[in-house]
Amino acid sequence: MRVVFMGTPDFSVQILEKIIEAGHEVLLVVTQPDKPKGRGNTMQFPPVKECALAHGLPVFQPEKIREDASVEYLKKIDMDIIIVAAFGQILPKSILDMGKYGCINVHASLLPKYRGAAPIQWAVINGDEITGVTTMRMDVGVDTGDMIAKKQVRIAEDETGGSLFDKLAAAGARLCVETMDMLENNTAEFTPQNNDASTHTKMITKDLGDIDWSKRAVEIERLIRGLNPWPSAFTHLNNKTFKIWKAKVVEAEDGFAPGSVCRVSKKELVVMTGEGALSLLEVQLEGKKRMDIESFLRGCPIETGTMFKY
Repeated sequence: MRVVFMGTPDFSVQILEKIIEAGHEVLLVVTQPDKPKGRGNTMQFPPVKECALAHGLPVFQPEKIREDASVEYLKKIDMDIIIVAAFGQILPKSILDMGKYGCINVHASLLPKYRGAAPIQWAVINGDEITGVTTMRMDVGVDTGDMIAKKQVRIAEDETGGSLFDKLAAAGARLCVETMDMLENNTAEFTPQNNDASTHTKMITKDLGDIDWSKRAVEIERLIRGLNPWPSAFTHLNNKTFKIWKAKVVEAEDGFAPGSVCRVSKKELVVMTGEGALSLLEVQLEGKKRMDIESFLRGCPIETGTMFKY
């Protein structure tokens, strides 16, 4: 197929690579504009742009894909299909109708569950056992188009947002080229979504990681995993941000308020929650490196009863 590919983050890279590997002709890669990053505000390419340039592919980075100039630019390309994977902008109907096969989206959930942003992190945070990827023919709604194919992925007990991201990217890449084969062979079936069964996810923001210790330990532990590696779950210790990268649910101690240290030794730091307790395993105090709890406690002793603020 003659392909226009639209994507931006690392999730999209594996999909683009798989399309190229399968022998399809990628005519153009469309991605978000470069953005400043880091203390020096150095302009950084989106991961998909780096991939495209490595393969010698032309790149288009419109500020707004809906603008007339962007639409006219794409109209000049003799494409068969547009593949979209975490592009980050809403496409107008004028673009959705381009190409013989229109726009096919690779979405990181089992639709109609988790339409919208951040389906990967929310699957971990909500404690799902199964998630997956769905390919669909895009329409003017947000992730509301007819479904073509799905692939399930099991969520491990120690799954993080980052590790699930990698699993779904690999699954999505395989499913994308399988879907393209079905379209070419005229064997693709289009299944409307059950809108009554749909759920929507909200954007992940940094303040979501601020731990509410009155919640259950199992909920907080899932939040920690879901927000690893970004934006991370955190609390406050001695007026400093205290990130928690890994923890496990343990039995609580009587007589302690949520957010207080209920048990501590040279190798263990346990915090009381609204139900149960959390043993912190990997942490990072503001201005320090990420480290295991034993290393942290050697340099920063903590007493029983110490309160983490929230």
